[in-house]
Order: sequence, then C-alpha cells, then structure tokens
Amino acid sequence: MRAGAVTTVLLTAAAVTVSTAAAPLATATDHQVNMLMTRMTLPEKVGQLFVSEVYGATATTTDPVDVAANHRLYGADVGNGAQLLARYHLGGVIYFSWSDNLNDPRQITALSAGLQHAATAAPGGVPLQISTDQEGGTVNRIGAPLAVSPGNMAIGATFDPAAAYRAASVSGAQLRALGINTDDAPVVDVNTNPLNSADGPRAFGDRTGWTARFAAAAVHGYAASGVGAQAKHFPGLGDTTVNTDNGVAVTHETRAQIMARDVPPFRAAIAAGVPSIMAAHIVAPSLDPSGLPASLSRPIVTGLLRGTLHYDGVVITDALSAAALAGIAPDQVVLDAISAGDDELLMPPDLPGAVHAVLNAVRTGRISTARIDQSVHRILRMKAQLGLLQHRYPAAPRNPFDAPGVMAGIARRSITLLRDTRRVLPLTAHSGTRVLVTGWGTATTLNLANALAAQGLATDRLWTGSPDQHTIDTAVAAARAHDVTVVTSYNAWSDSAQQSLVRQLLATGRPIVVASVGGPYDIAYFPTATTYLAAYDYQPVSVTALANTLLGTAPTGRLPVTVRQVTGGGTLFAFGSGIGYQR
Repeated sequence: MRAGAVTTVLLTAAAVTVSTAAAPLATATDHQVNMLMTRMTLPEKVGQLFVSEVYGATATTTDPVDVAANHRLYGADVGNGAQLLARYHLGGVIYFSWSDNLNDPRQITALSAGLQHAATAAPGGVPLQISTDQEGGTVNRIGAPLAVSPGNMAIGATFDPAAAYRAASVSGAQLRALGINTDDAPVVDVNTNPLNSADGPRAFGDRTGWTARFAAAAVHGYAASGVGAQAKHFPGLGDTTVNTDNGVAVTHETRAQIMARDVPPFRAAIAAGVPSIMAAHIVAPSLDPSGLPASLSRPIVTGLLRGTLHYDGVVITDALSAAALAGIAPDQVVLDAISAGDDELLMPPDLPGAVHAVLNAVRTGRISTARIDQSVHRILRMKAQLGLLQHRYPAAPRNPFDAPGVMAGIARRSITLLRDTRRVLPLTAHSGTRVLVTGWGTATTLNLANALAAQGLATDRLWTGSPDQHTIDTAVAAARAHDVTVVTSYNAWSDSAQQSLVRQLLATGRPIVVASVGGPYDIAYFPTATTYLAAYDYQPVSVTALANTLLGTAPTGRLPVTVRQVTGGGTLFAFGSGIGYQR
C-alpha cells in the first residue's frame, strides 16, 4: 500500500464492500482479485493460506541434502520448491540460511525468479509472497554485500524517526532487488521488561508513543521501496521474559495496560498502511480468559485487531512450529488460527497434514468457504498492492539512498556513552597504548580488534564467550599486561559467567571499557564499571561505529529505554541518558 493510503475492506459471506480514499484503484484491485478467485479451486485457495520454508538454493534443486530435507517435511513427491508449489499451491515462501536459500545475491535472485516461475507456470497461477526476517541488528538473515541495519534499538538511540524510514527504505530496496517482496519487520513491541528474551534490542524502545512514531516511519520506509512491511508481534511481547519460539509466554498486564502500552504502535502501523501484522503466541488472560495464545484467539485477532482497531489487512501467525504451541494438537492449531481470524499460517510443522485438515474442515462444514474466501481475498489484495499480480517481480527500484552510508550513519549516531569517570576515552592511536579486546562474540571481538588495529592501536584479542573460571583467569592476566581492556557483553543479565568475567576484570583496577552489544541493560550488573558504552547490536556496521567512537568519534546516541537497578528497581540511567567526551 502506498504511504498515506488507507484502505478499509469489510468482507461478508455474500459480498465485498470497499471503502477507500482511492476508490478507482481499490475497485480495480478488488475486481482483479475477484476475477482471479473465480478461477481458483478449493485446494488452490487453501494453499494461499500457507507460508512455509523450502530447502534449496534453486527452485529445482537436486542437491541430495536439500532434497532429503524436503522429503522429510513434505513427503516423497516433494524434493524441491517447484514440486512443493505444484503440490500444495503455497501462497508464500520464507527464506532462511539454514534452508540453503541465502547464499549470495545472485543465487537469491535466481531462486526467487525460479520460485515465481513455478508458482505461475499453470494457467491462473498466483505469484508468491516471498519473505525473510531482515530486521537488522540481532535478527538478520542476509549479510554482506547487503548494507545491514544496526537494528531497532540502535535506530531508537538516534532519537530520529527519519532514521527508521531510511533504514527500512534501504533494506526494502535491497530485498526487492533479490525478488523478496515482504520483510518480516518491523518489531513494534514496547520493551517494558528489561529481562525480555524475545525483544530486547529488537524493539525501538520502552516508551509507547516513542515506539509508535518509529514504527510508522519504518512502515512508510518499506512502502517507499515497494516491499511490504509486517508489524509484529501483536498484541505485544514487550512485557514478557519468554521467547515463544522456546516456550509459553504469558503477560499479566491488565486489558487497560495492554491497550495503553502495547497496542498504540500497532495503531500507528495500521494508520501508516502496514500490509500485514503478525499475531504472537503470547497468552494474555486479560484479553482472552480461555488461555489460548493470541494467534489462536478470536477475541484478540477478530475482536481486538479487526474489531477495535479496524484492521482489514493480512494477519499472519508467528511460526506454528514454535514451542509455545507444543501442547496443542497440530490440526487444532491450524483450525483455531483460521477460526481466530488469521489469514496466513506460518510454517506449520506438518504442512501436508495442515492442508488436509483445512480441506477436510471445509468439506465437512466446520469451516465455511466464505471464511476461506475472506482470507484469500485479503492475501491476493495485498499481493496486488505489492505489484505481484501485475508480475512486477523481481523488481529492483532505484535505491534513493547511499545504502552503506545510510546504515553507517545510523550506527555512528547510535553509540551511547553512559559513563567514563576515569576519562579513559577516547583512546589515542599514537601513544603506544596496548589494548586488549575480550569478551562475548567470536566475530564481534575479532571485528572490533581488527578495526582498532587498522587505526594504529596495538591490539590483542582474547575471545571468552560465556567463560569458565580458567578462561576468566586468562583474561584477567592479559588485562594486567595491557594498558586498556575493552570487554564486550551481550545480554549479560541472563549470563552469570559474563557477569563474573567483567567483575573480575574491573577488580584488577586497570582501565576497563565495557561495551554492550545487545540490550543496554548490562550496566546494571556492573555497578563498579567506570566506562560503559552501549552499541545495541553486533552487526559489523555497529562494531565499526563502536571502534570509531573508542578512537574519538563523538558519542551522540541516547538511551531509548530506562535502565533500572537490579535491586530496588530505582532508576540507574533515565530514558534519554547519554554523555559526550569531556574535551
């Protein structure tokens, strides 16, 4: 949908009524979708509801490892993507590195073209929604040579919503050039819980209005690139500690709290024209006392999202293979999702069984054909708005920004200095200073050490990860032999070994610079740290920005969250905190 255009569609079993600010365009799209649907069989319509993974670097792969993986997922008659589409008429495919989809730009582009060709080979074939999770920061699927966003919390630390627009526009343009027409982003959750393992630095911040402004800017940025955004995870994962990929997540917020804290960013995304919203697997008893996850809850999807928020775009579930749904029978998950009001069903663990369950439910009358048609109409309308029904794929819109420069500029502006009481920073490259880089992250510590060495610093590296005591002792000894130690941490609030490493390094009395490359909350666990910077992520673009800041680039980032004391809950660093160098 074009930025600023708002379309509201009310679907009934008998007719489709369209109300829009751009009536001629909406009517033409509606007519095109209706004509296409009249030619579709029930299996073809049901296929449109499913978005799944497929193994292979090409649409017709013969690689034995990928073929075997597809056989395990989809049966003996499906060895590659082309066969999967011919057999199940999927509406969408989602790319991952682990499924051998994302090796390099040329390969990705060819895979996208091959899958689109397979999807449209038969008369009346429907183009694919092709997606991936290119959030940037800690969740990113395609790296160099693409320019990678430093991620939402780093963007929030710039205090500039225009940065969210630019990052989304650049990411979207790059994806579109690869034949990927939907980015499963942005996360618009409000990260109110510092111990959140689902969001953390994936969120723009911990304030509702703040997050809403950045969310809207990102949606507009994706629209400008011709790629569909996907706001997630409705009704919000910001208050939980559990990632639903790994277990059951429950929010104990009241309905009033959810409506005031978590829902407004979704309202903003809807107003910005977001084409799809992902329903989370979080359990919210105040919204649905039944205990069903939000993705399977009719009161939440149809009642709140569709009814109260008046959203008539595509609603997609989070991955149905998530551990949060492990206690529910797979067929029941699929049928509950459709009953709840979801349109797209993401990655069911048993696609053949899921398709059979839906077809059988329609044929026995448990699900009406009108209900299937509702979702298919929304899905096809979204594809039309993305240009897919006009066969504009893969399209490579001219990137309006200098992609590497945009991402580097955002990363540079995000680095936040919270404390430097010993005036250790900036480091000087011409004084013979010997620097040790240690801590979390194999690639992070290597990239940081290399970046410092490239600027003339005598730099050594000792990666520790989540260390045992022997490794800590080695790092402490190395720190004593260096003038300055830079130690990286990543969500150390959940890792006592990282906490122990930093504390023992600080106990040496040597100049220690702590740099967090995840959420900025780690400083609450290092109360004696005299120098602390927050980089918010470990992408190379942010590590380079961190190195440049250590060497003298002015730190201009500010905290987009509040950091509280571990005990007592008092404010340690307020929202907006950040200092510059004392020259």
